[in-house]
Amino acid sequence: MKINNIHILFSALCLSVLTVGCSSDDDFMTTSPQPTPSMEMDFSGSFSQVDHMGRPGINTVLSSSAQIKNMHNTTIPSEMLATFQTSFETQLEGLHDAYAVALGADPADINFEPNILGDILNGPEPTSANNPNPVSATVLTSVLAADVLEVAPDAPTTYFNAGTGAPNFEGAIGLTGRTLQDDVIDISLILLFGGETGARFNGEGGLPQLVTDGVAITANNITSSFPYIGAPE
Repeated sequence: MKINNIHILFSALCLSVLTVGCSSDDDFMTTSPQPTPSMEMDFSGSFSQVDHMGRPGINTVLSSSAQIKNMHNTTIPSEMLATFQTSFETQLEGLHDAYAVALGADPADINFEPNILGDILNGPEPTSANNPNPVSATVLTSVLAADVLEVAPDAPTTYFNAGTGAPNFEGAIGLTGRTLQDDVIDISLILLFGGETGARFNGEGGLPQLVTDGVAITANNITSSFPYIGAPE
């Protein structure tokens, strides 16, 4: 009899928890008129992927055609590296050639220069013949071809933090996630065109300005409540 009573009590508790847990259904409106079963969200049917936005701007810069851009937007991340790395690298080198022609220089003399991420991988030791910068055009486009954000549970979340800055970038951290304060477009342009110091093609000395889009992120546009970004400035 005691066992039956325990079963009855347990069932009653489960029913009460279920009733309380279901008392507020996020799929229904809370304003009048009161919701009806026909207002439930219907997720049946076929869906298609139309866009990625892990790293804004990468597809725009490194896709050499609208066809490649559209393909990249609809490709699952696990297939992106094999599908797009080669074309992204070709486009990256092609952009450097185009800037060389615009500057009246030999395209063979202006190529992608291994960038500031190399200092993260190398550690505090400066890049040298014995400690080369490993971030070649192939390495960089292999990372950027897959439009996903990495997660580093043992490091601060940031798209890129230059640490002490050039020339050694001591304490620099890169590609460990993304925060609202990260100027993703500028960082991406620096990785693509900034070279080992981050300042190559900075608009000085007759060179084009390729390491910034000229649009700053201000603290006034970041809020502490959803959607966390204020009105356009």
